[in-house]
Amino acid sequence: MDKRVIFAVAGSGKTTYIINKLDLQKRALILTYTNNNYNNLKIGISKKFGYIPANIKVMTYYDFLYNFCFKPLLSHQVKAAGINWSPNTSRYHKATDRGYFIDSFDRLYSNRITKYFKETGIETEINERVVQYFDMLFIDEVQDFGGHDFNFLKNIAQANMDICLVGDFNQHTYDTSKDGNVNGTLHDDYNRYQAHFRSMGLSIDTTTLVKSYRCNPEICKFITIKLGIHIESNRTDKSQWYTVSMEDEAERLFNNNAIVKLFYDEHSAYKCYSNNWGASKGEDHYNDVCIIMNRKSWKHLEDDNLNTLPSATKNKLYVAISRTKGDLYFAPDSMFKAYKNK
Repeated sequence: MDKRVIFAVAGSGKTTYIINKLDLQKRALILTYTNNNYNNLKIGISKKFGYIPANIKVMTYYDFLYNFCFKPLLSHQVKAAGINWSPNTSRYHKATDRGYFIDSFDRLYSNRITKYFKETGIETEINERVVQYFDMLFIDEVQDFGGHDFNFLKNIAQANMDICLVGDFNQHTYDTSKDGNVNGTLHDDYNRYQAHFRSMGLSIDTTTLVKSYRCNPEICKFITIKLGIHIESNRTDKSQWYTVSMEDEAERLFNNNAIVKLFYDEHSAYKCYSNNWGASKGEDHYNDVCIIMNRKSWKHLEDDNLNTLPSATKNKLYVAISRTKGDLYFAPDSMFKAYKNK
């Protein structure tokens, strides 16, 4: 059996790599967290085969937990009516109480679903069920597994099948499960993070997906030097990055619908072609990109120490910058306040 985790960089072809491993013989299950990647996988598979073959199943992570795991294995014992996406952080109930896992509307708390699987003793059955229906398991965006879900990942990695996990450590912008201090320091150190996967019996691959097809050398150089995140380019063409200092330049960028504006948050408050830094993860259709920075981030840019930003902010900024295929612009949000919806 081939069990591995591939640590990739942004735009290195994670989706393409997975799709290239698929054929019409082996039964494959592909799990991904973001809707962007779910759609990209479906589109890519359809392009390769002309349709979605019956032996290939793409599921979002929570669809897998609820419909593939919970419903067939626990619904006959436990009444549930979907998922509550607001994490239960209460310590009032014990882990053996129904209220610890399920709210008053019979919805499973999203951050404790896999903990519930452990408490009810069905983890082995889940592995057996996955092996019964599939020969290969791919998990995309593995860097976003946290809390109880990372413990669940350790269990499913023991399933008797080929397993390939793919992710970019530095694109960790969200935890699938947060519950107190459960795996709270998981992403604090890259080397220790890798060691977790070695302990699962997975081989570590840090070379296959180390070059970006999306970002050209100039953008990769900026990310490597300014953010301290090593990334190489598969491209040879050139582009530039600019800082915006004039109001008329900011206005031109705001009104240019060929250039996406990526805000730290609240992008919907601006009537322009836009997205948020973290939410742009998985997007692969932008060309020129304008990064809108709040006062703190802009100060880090001016002082040439973006690498000292808090990791959560730096990772989101890395996601945003690495959407760039062409030119890259940085602008302070103060220049866009006039365009914000009142």
